[in-house]
Amino acid sequence: MSRRSQLKIALASLVLAGVSASGCARTVLVPEGSPMRVGPRASMRVYALVDGNWQLSDNKIVVPEGWYLVPPSYVKDEDPLP
Repeated sequence: MSRRSQLKIALASLVLAGVSASGCARTVLVPEGSPMRVGPRASMRVYALVDGNWQLSDNKIVVPEGWYLVPPSYVKDEDPLP
């Protein structure tokens, strides 16, 4: 798996965590082995891996519909999470 693919997976994982912690009126828990996909018009703050460190975006970004949201276990252990 390429580094770019790993970054996309990690980013999607963090997006899920951000959505879960955003105070939504309803929270749906997804089992460990069941990834989710982003729906239409999703925007949120996300973490990005920059020079080996996770940095939270200052602004919300639009996350493309169809991107996968996965738990941290889908990312290699050497990628430190915030």
